[in-house]
Amino acid sequence: MSGWRNRVDDLLYSGESVVESVDFDSVGIVITSHRVLTFDPESDGATFQQVDRPNVEGVSMGAQSDSGLLERGVRTLLVGVVLVGAGLVVDFGSLVGGVDLGGQSTQELGMGGIMGTLQRLLGLISQLDYLMRVFGALALFLGVVFLGVYWFTRDRTLVVEVAGGDNIHVPRPSENAGDYAERLEQLVAPGSPVEKSGTETAQNPLGES
Repeated sequence: MSGWRNRVDDLLYSGESVVESVDFDSVGIVITSHRVLTFDPESDGATFQQVDRPNVEGVSMGAQSDSGLLERGVRTLLVGVVLVGAGLVVDFGSLVGGVDLGGQSTQELGMGGIMGTLQRLLGLISQLDYLMRVFGALALFLGVVFLGVYWFTRDRTLVVEVAGGDNIHVPRPSENAGDYAERLEQLVAPGSPVEKSGTETAQNPLGES
C-alpha cells in the first residue's frame, strides 16, 4: 500500500491536482482539488479510502472502539439505576410483612402445606426491595466496568467527517494531533487554495524544524 502512497498521481482524475499531502507516522492524507484520500497501511480494514471534498464536513479528533461495549455499558447502568431507585422507593416489607398464613385454622383445613409455601413466598416478596437494591448495585458496577473497558481500549483517531456516509478514521498522530486536525480542517474547507499542481508532500506541515 505504501507504493500507492508514493504514486498518488496515478490515482488522480483528469483535471484533478494535489493541493497538499500530510504525512505522520504510517498515515498519509492527500488533499486534492476534488477529493480527500487517506492511506493507512496498518489498518485492519481498508488501507485506502477516499471521499469527495463537497461531502467532507470537517476534520476532528475522535476515537474508535467496540461500540457494543458502550451500548452494553449504558444499558446496564440504566437497569441499575431503575432497580436501585425502585428498591429505595417501594417498601415491600410493609406491604406483606404482617401477613400470617400459617395459623391453626389452615392446619385444620388441611391446607398447611400450601399456606406454608405461600408464607415463604410472601417472605421472599418482603425482601424484594433489598434484593432490587443489591442487584441494582451490581448492575451499576458492571456498567461502570463496561464503560471503563470501552474508554481504555478505544483507538484515538483523526476523523474525516463525511456527510451522509461513514466517517473515515485514521490513527491520531503521536504528537501535535490538534495542530494536524486544524491544518487539515483548513485544507478541506471550501475556498482553500487549489492552484497547486502535481504532488506536494509536506512531511512536516506544522513548520517545525
